[in-house]
Order: sequence, then structure tokens, then C-alpha cells
Amino acid sequence: MTSTTTQNNLIDLLPTRVSDDNGLAQDVKQGLSQSPKKLSSRFFYDAKGSQLFQQIMELPEYYLTKLEHQILSRQRKEILFAVDTTSPFQLVDLGAGDAYKTKLLLSELMGMKADFSYVPLDISQDQLSLLLEDMHHRWPSLPVKALAAEYFQGLEWLNQHERQRKVVLFLGSNIGNFDLDEAKNFLCTLRQSLHPEDSFLLGLDLRKDPEKIRRAYDDAAGVTSAFNLNLLHRINKELQADFDLDEFQHFAEYDPLEGTMRSFLISRKAQEVTIGALNQTFQFEAWEAIHTENSYKFSLRQVEEMAQDCGFKVQDVFTDPSHGFADVLLRPVH
Repeated sequence: MTSTTTQNNLIDLLPTRVSDDNGLAQDVKQGLSQSPKKLSSRFFYDAKGSQLFQQIMELPEYYLTKLEHQILSRQRKEILFAVDTTSPFQLVDLGAGDAYKTKLLLSELMGMKADFSYVPLDISQDQLSLLLEDMHHRWPSLPVKALAAEYFQGLEWLNQHERQRKVVLFLGSNIGNFDLDEAKNFLCTLRQSLHPEDSFLLGLDLRKDPEKIRRAYDDAAGVTSAFNLNLLHRINKELQADFDLDEFQHFAEYDPLEGTMRSFLISRKAQEVTIGALNQTFQFEAWEAIHTENSYKFSLRQVEEMAQDCGFKVQDVFTDPSHGFADVLLRPVH
């Protein structure tokens, strides 16, 4: 374990060993060898992919970020009252990224002079370094300890080294990237990492007009299409592949029965692609699909049932005026 400390000795970068050695080659080999073909959405976020996603969040069709920002902006006092800020705690931010929305809570906590420390947790050490720099400039007195780790790896480290009450954040509807079984498994595993005095704030995209959901993943300007296709560009660059991006197209569909938004890359013609790093060639039929992403939309009833099954109780639900998004506060059941 290494650390990087700023001048005030309050901000530390403590990268634990991340199990991902990139993993792109293995995922591509496995995913393109199966039927139907599949690629993992976790590889969307190289430098270009992250830049494109920032553009997506600013699109008029992409409501998710706007609705959750609205909730946290307007109801942050109520949220923080519900989690109890009267005793010391750690604010643990799972998949922190640039902490765009978390900064609303941090600003309120700093104004309240709450006794807390901030623990952003992300697999990207580069992203955490940028966040640490930003935190130091914004709030020099705020204790920050960043962990470069997988979610549960980081929580395990905290339980072993930082015996303090935790308020855990999982914002941005990231849980929607799991299917229902995976989402329930995530919640149940998280419950095992929490103590009765801890709390968990979970961001969820709720079911709504199917056409509104579909447009959020297939915008008129084509930014979402570029984001999806960038996955093939990354494979070309990092694995010496020869995908012709002009011969693949983005396609997105929403299933209102399951509440699942699915994204695909479709081969426009029969073709073959060689991936140099794998020393392997893959065949594509005309109009064959590669499944790249699921984004699940929840009902509050589903959330309550999953929470109960995993040993949580729903303490509070915070929604925007349209009830299109929710930040749900969960407490471990004793």
C-alpha cells in the first residue's frame, strides 16, 4: 500500500490492490466467443469514453443526472438530518468518479461544521488523484482518504482499519447496471459489510414513460451512439484489433415488462474482425448484435422487497417532483 499526502497531511491516497489487471483482453475473448456476443459495459470508461459520458450527462434527453442533482440540491438538509450528523462518521462514496453530486452533500456538511471524513472509493487511481486535488482546493480542512479498490475490497479495508460509523453512498443509478439477481446480491453483500449504526444512500432510476427512457440512451445528436462505438475503438487501440466502426451501429431498446434498457452494437454486414493481442479472428453475420449494456429501472416496491430480503429497512425515500428518480436511505436491520 502506498500513499500520497498533500501539505496539510489530511488527504491520503491509499490504493489497495485492485484485482483488475485491465481484464479487457479476457472479457473480449470470452464475450465474442459466446452466442449471443457480449462485451462488458465496465470498459466504456477509457479517457475518451469518460469524456463522451460527460457530454451525455449534459444532453437534454439524459434526465438521470439532472433529476438526482435536483434531489440532492433541494433535499440535502433533509437527507443529512435523516442519516444523523450529530456524531462522527465517514462518508464513503462508492464509485466516486468526480463526485459531481456528492459535492452537494459535502458543501452542506462543511457548512454545518459536521465531524466527518470523506472516503471516495474508485478503481481508477488517476481519477482519485484528480478528485483529491479538487477536494484540497475546495475544502483544505476536510479529511479525505481515497481508496483505489473494488467496492467490497474497500469496505473490508475500512472495517479492518477505520472503526467508525459509515454513511455509504451509491449514487447515479449505478445499481441499474446489474440485473435483478445481481442487484440483490450486491445489496446482500453490502449488508454484510455494514454495522447496525451505519446507513446506505442508494440512487435509483424509477420506471417511467418508456419513450423517455429510450431517448436517454439514443439521443438525437448521436453522442450515446459514439459512446457505445468507442468501446470498439478502445479494443482496436489496446488489443490491436481491426473493427471498422463504420460497419457497426448503435441500437437501444427498452423492455417495459422487465424494466430493462438494453444497448447493442449491430454488425451492418457479414464480416470478420481480427484481434491481434488475442491472435484470434471473430466472425459476424449481417445484423448480428453485440450486447454491451443493461440499465435496469426499478419500482419502489421492488426496492423495498430487495432491501427486506437482504437485511435492510427503508428509512426514507427522496424523489424529484416527477417521481422519476429516487435516493433511498436504507438502514441495516439489527
